[in-house]
Amino acid sequence: MTSRSLEIRPLTARSVVLSTLLGVHPPRLPARYLVRAGDLFGIAEGTIRVALSRMVASGDLVQDEGMYTLTERLLARQARQDESRLPPTRAWDGTWEIAVITAERRPATERAALRQAMSELRLAELREGTWLRPANLTRPRPETVVRQCTFLNARPESDPAALAASLWDLDGWTESARALRDALRRATTTSEKFTLSAAALRHLLRDPILPPELLPRDWPGPDLRALYERFETDLEQLLMDRVLS
Repeated sequence: MTSRSLEIRPLTARSVVLSTLLGVHPPRLPARYLVRAGDLFGIAEGTIRVALSRMVASGDLVQDEGMYTLTERLLARQARQDESRLPPTRAWDGTWEIAVITAERRPATERAALRQAMSELRLAELREGTWLRPANLTRPRPETVVRQCTFLNARPESDPAALAASLWDLDGWTESARALRDALRRATTTSEKFTLSAAALRHLLRDPILPPELLPRDWPGPDLRALYERFETDLEQLLMDRVLS
């Protein structure tokens, strides 16, 4: 598979700043540390400082007394990333959660927010206005979802594995996951590991986290997640040793 099909994005000053802040808790660092992070990847200090100014102007960062902090939108992204590393699951009893849109006269902004929230909840759209998934995840529902939807629990009369396969492209996810796993295993440079880890994280955020009995054989999700964790730990240690020390 090509870099484009794997969503491997080019290394930029913005991506280095953003990934560095997303990887620390709390996500707040002085400019000099972010400059050091850029230096790890051969990005000049001036380029990092220009990126910081632009990210403040665009609402990605807040600057306060020389410290840069993620804005609320990106704090939510950090929470989703953290959750994707160890998704909260529960034993599955065969039921599915179903969300039916019952709100009327919704403005375009609310419709867009709902679609984004449904994706983050790992629900799939069966048809317009109806979303569902196996009820094996435990996570809060955002207010925009609660306001617009009514939730039900039910069991499908048809084969649940076939239903899952019709809702999610499990074969496509598997192919990309295996390609990312192989690329991560071959990676040698810090830049390669950084960009591939970011691509792996984006892919894991799209893992539907289905019960094992609904997944294809040899599902690569756990392998990719374990490999991502290993590389992320290595990168975090590199940041500690070379940036935050």
